[in-house]
Amino acid sequence: MEKSSDGLKVLVVEDSKVTMKVLCNYLGRMGITPLASETGAEAIDIYHREQPDIILLDAQLPDIDGFDVALKIRALEKAADWTAIIFLTSMSKDEDLARGIEVGGDDYLMKPISEVVLKAKVRAMQRLVEMQRSLVRVTQQLNAANVKLRHLSATDGLTGIANRRMYDELAIREWRRCERMGKPLALVMVDVDHFKLFNDKYGHQAGDECLKKVADQVGKVAPRATDLAARYGGEEFVLVLGETDTDGAKWIANRLRQQVSELNIPHYATDSRHVTISCGVASVVPDEKLALDTLLKSADHALYRAKKAGRDQVGAGVYGAVG
Repeated sequence: MEKSSDGLKVLVVEDSKVTMKVLCNYLGRMGITPLASETGAEAIDIYHREQPDIILLDAQLPDIDGFDVALKIRALEKAADWTAIIFLTSMSKDEDLARGIEVGGDDYLMKPISEVVLKAKVRAMQRLVEMQRSLVRVTQQLNAANVKLRHLSATDGLTGIANRRMYDELAIREWRRCERMGKPLALVMVDVDHFKLFNDKYGHQAGDECLKKVADQVGKVAPRATDLAARYGGEEFVLVLGETDTDGAKWIANRLRQQVSELNIPHYATDSRHVTISCGVASVVPDEKLALDTLLKSADHALYRAKKAGRDQVGAGVYGAVG
């Protein structure tokens, strides 16, 4: 079917050929080319194909009751869709009119239908349709903005991986999950060796690029949905590894250490003459008597010992052992 001159699609569902012709003539004088249907089944099929803006729906049809047609159309509508339904009826009982509203109708026209009243009703419903669609667009834009805002609030602006705030939120969630399952949780603290000297020698822009490249490797080494790679602050990163014991965390930390080394980012102050990292690992099976913060301190102390021992290595700590 051809679209109306103003883009408005009006479906007329009426089994009386005389009434159908009158309504189509009225709409034609409004610049609207109607979609016509004489049965409920055909009306539902046209609704599927054309997605009309307004439906003029006879309450009494030869195959499917008009009220049932309205119910079926409302059931087919998607969340962002809305079609105005105006019942055409010769029934004047209050309960019949109320039923039309209850099944999804928005208004009604009493037969015989006045051209002036039809024009007013169609234009009023057109305004409502346009307002609803505008509201849907605004809602979609707002939802997209909220998603972006949530992403920004959880992401480190420089490196693109999770930030400290996201670590604080997700680490405790993973702690509780592992506690329920009776599985170990491991933390890996990561620090770029001699990063201050790197910044002093090569400049802050080069320092930022270095952190981005290291962060990329930190993110790649923790691919599981439950893993978390975050920038903890400055040149420090942290990995949260659920269902991972100390040996497993050490293997991942050493793999990360090797991958960063293989980037071959020049650094005059290291023995290897390129950027390296040191890691501290700690793991425990969470329970209500233990604390995530203590596990973090254990991993951080293991990192301190790795750096003190010469850097570019992985240190393993024991939960609670920070002395």
